[in-house]
Amino acid sequence: MALPVAFFAVFFAWPVAAIVARGLRTDGRWHLGRIVDVVTQSDIRHVLWFTTWQALASTALTLLIALPGAYVFARFDFPGRQVLRAVVTVPFVLPTVVVGTAFLALVGRGGLLDELWGVRLDTTVWAILLAHVFFNYAVVVRTVGGLWGQLDPRQEEAARMLGASRFRAWRTVTLPALGPAVAAAALMVFLFTFTSFGVVQILGGPTFSTLEVEIYRQTSEIFDLSTAAVLTIVQFVAVGAILAVHAWTVRRRESALRLVDAGGTARRPRGAGQWALLAGVLATIAVLLLLPLAVLVQRSLGGSDFGYYRALTRDDDTFLMPPIEAIGNSLQYAATATAIAVVIGALAAAALARRDAGRLVRGFDALLMLPLGVSAVTVGFGFLIALDRPPLDLRSSWILVPLAQALVGAPFVVRTMLPVLRAVDARLREAAAVLGASPWRVWREVDLPLVRRALLVAAGFAFAVSLGEFGATVFIARPDNPTLPVAVARLLGRPGDLNYGQAMALSTILMAVCAVALLVLERLRTDRSGEF
Repeated sequence: MALPVAFFAVFFAWPVAAIVARGLRTDGRWHLGRIVDVVTQSDIRHVLWFTTWQALASTALTLLIALPGAYVFARFDFPGRQVLRAVVTVPFVLPTVVVGTAFLALVGRGGLLDELWGVRLDTTVWAILLAHVFFNYAVVVRTVGGLWGQLDPRQEEAARMLGASRFRAWRTVTLPALGPAVAAAALMVFLFTFTSFGVVQILGGPTFSTLEVEIYRQTSEIFDLSTAAVLTIVQFVAVGAILAVHAWTVRRRESALRLVDAGGTARRPRGAGQWALLAGVLATIAVLLLLPLAVLVQRSLGGSDFGYYRALTRDDDTFLMPPIEAIGNSLQYAATATAIAVVIGALAAAALARRDAGRLVRGFDALLMLPLGVSAVTVGFGFLIALDRPPLDLRSSWILVPLAQALVGAPFVVRTMLPVLRAVDARLREAAAVLGASPWRVWREVDLPLVRRALLVAAGFAFAVSLGEFGATVFIARPDNPTLPVAVARLLGRPGDLNYGQAMALSTILMAVCAVALLVLERLRTDRSGEF
């Protein structure tokens, strides 16, 4: 446990603390009154209100649209179900910049809706909300659907035989069992939308700004570190509260899982109503999830000559290199970040899975999720401030980018491996120890064969997430070695159809890499009920 704690202390807690101290401490004194001064400003109050309001609205809309999909994937068996389940997950691992770009191609100026009907939603709240549903649909489908698929349907059928209506049987039997999973999914969606950055930055324009976007603006454009530090503290407190509630719901969900039937419950739809529900869910996936990606691909082609893709191979004054080289940079960074995340995450999961783990160790589980909610912009800028002197003067080192990406990937490794490690029979380890095996040999010969697939899945998720990290990387990636998300953002920030088309082309390439990774992961995954 020492290595994961040291890693998060040095590369997460220290940079965040450094930038907060830089903003609130001057002349050796803390100016905590600055917090009240900032949060009472009218423009900041508007940012706080919009951040909270859009997160609540996005969460409610995501649950409304995704819960039928969770039921369909849990209860219905139909051709292509597993492939479609992987496809549904692709938007979640896409960089937020790509999600914003896809919806810009669909609803923005010159987008598909603008060309067909003159409808533009690029700077309206609806565009942001729909993009958030697109991004978080898989969270609900996997979190709720994983549990729903294991609930014994005979309990609800027994209630029906005793005279309960279909709705009453669902409300009194199924809904209470699903409650913890629905709450956990809702909290994760709220967390991701509360800290939304790339989507709001691209689609919100100058009118709409979340805390994350405002922290970026105050840090990189206005250079007001004091205001950025206050907003970081506000977001940190809010995220901490969300994660505390989420940890409670996860414990309740684990208790509920003891009541489930481990056998498969999916069967072919029966009756017109079930076929209609399946058709409705498939139509929703086609329109909400696949259409934006299809439009992104169509815009990247720019006709039939692949001109935008060919332009990526030419030298570019802004990038100091051909933009296509960003692909190689991203793959190298992501591979290194994956190795770091797997080592840190696997060690943390092994410590958390111990049955004799104390309360302090279990509390570290919630802290591992903080990098997903704390401003990535703050972490990236904190790297530049904190890691600027020996023995950790890393400002000019390439390793900064993989370290920032590993902070985001490690929680996914823990969440993937922890349920599997907890399911390993402790008596197997005890028997090996009695026979004289060292702890390392017990892990190598008992645990590793049982968790090998989970480890590969965890590595795949970490790789896909690392590819898409943007908030921290935008600060620390060198101009001559940008990652794919940074390159897309730079191209979108420059005028001209060629730059726009190249951004679409790079986004399409990144989407294809993530899609291939997810399809491979779906073939490796054998346990469909684990944590997302």
